Amino acid sequence: MLERLAPIGRDPETGGYLRDAWSAADLELREWFAGEAARRGLDLREDRNGNLWAWWGSPSRERPGVVTGSHLDSVRQGGAYDGPLGVVSAFAALDLLKERAVTPSVPVGVACFTDEEGARFGVPCMGSRLLTGALFPDRALGLTDDDGDTLAEVMRRAGRRPHETGRDDETLATVATFVELHVEQGRGLVTEDRPVGVAGAIWPHGRWRLDFRGRADHAGTTRLADRDDPMLPFARMTLAARQAARRLGVVATVGKVRVAPGSANAIPGLVTAWLDARGADAAAVRELVAELSGEASEVREESWTPEVVFAEALRDRLARVAGGDTPAPILPTGAGHDAGILAAAGIPSAMLFVRNPTGVSHSPEEHAERADCEAGVVALADVLEDLCR
Repeated sequence: MLERLAPIGRDPETGGYLRDAWSAADLELREWFAGEAARRGLDLREDRNGNLWAWWGSPSRERPGVVTGSHLDSVRQGGAYDGPLGVVSAFAALDLLKERAVTPSVPVGVACFTDEEGARFGVPCMGSRLLTGALFPDRALGLTDDDGDTLAEVMRRAGRRPHETGRDDETLATVATFVELHVEQGRGLVTEDRPVGVAGAIWPHGRWRLDFRGRADHAGTTRLADRDDPMLPFARMTLAARQAARRLGVVATVGKVRVAPGSANAIPGLVTAWLDARGADAAAVRELVAELSGEASEVREESWTPEVVFAEALRDRLARVAGGDTPAPILPTGAGHDAGILAAAGIPSAMLFVRNPTGVSHSPEEHAERADCEAGVVALADVLEDLCR
């Protein structure tokens, strides 16, 4: 299945992926998901926010099911495993359960969440945030992409009904437990020498937009003393972010910048940068942002996710079942996931990680060995079988 997905949205020059939400590549990935569901005789549903659900059995409020899955969109120039491994493993785990002649006592579902990465509209976990009410529709639908198109316009062109987006209690009521399998975005399992691990908690993390305003002018005729160049405070902020992050024990990244007018022979009039900050201590993350805000003309918080600690009983149950003779290691993570959004909304949720030999992620170099992926499928099937007794 991963091989069939490999060409979709792939940049032939870099080997990375361009799978923005609601793009042509994303719509093709949705068709792939629908095809995999149909091949297995699963009941395919799309909720009000564009999230896909493929059900083995018919869930209801009275008989909610166990769900696994992840997402298929990617960061720009991302890798092949972040997201797709969880969806592919979910289908493969259902296949394995059927090979074992398992008859689940409750419905089992495969989920594919929309716009987990937030690459197009700037807010990560868009589909799960809208689903749970963590993000209000009015704000989401007004978000714009790099071309100035709003989410509402993009959804409408894709044949969806944006006016119906928002918290979906009917869909939420069908989910009793959610388990997300994901490639590890670090080297914890390499250190532990184990193919599969379990998430213990997700660090608090957020994304901020910082505008630096100056005055556009001629690069050759404007004296240095007369310039109001916003690139200078932007540069100071970027350097200060690294220093503050090291001092406060957090991580900070400036990975996206826009310069206007964007001409090599013009002093910029506006520099817009996006700051991603994360850490085990939410107060330290907030302190870093406060320290950096003084350089900017305007700072806007685009998203914030508090620490998510996965339910201890469910976490330990997964570690026992997935670990075989020795419980699987429990690892923290600095990466956000749909499982964290569902957990924060009160849905019992947990995560399995599959070993990443280099720890590299959000890059074409992202990788997982086939044997470890297969171990992840077996562990996920074991967990689903245990939860569905």
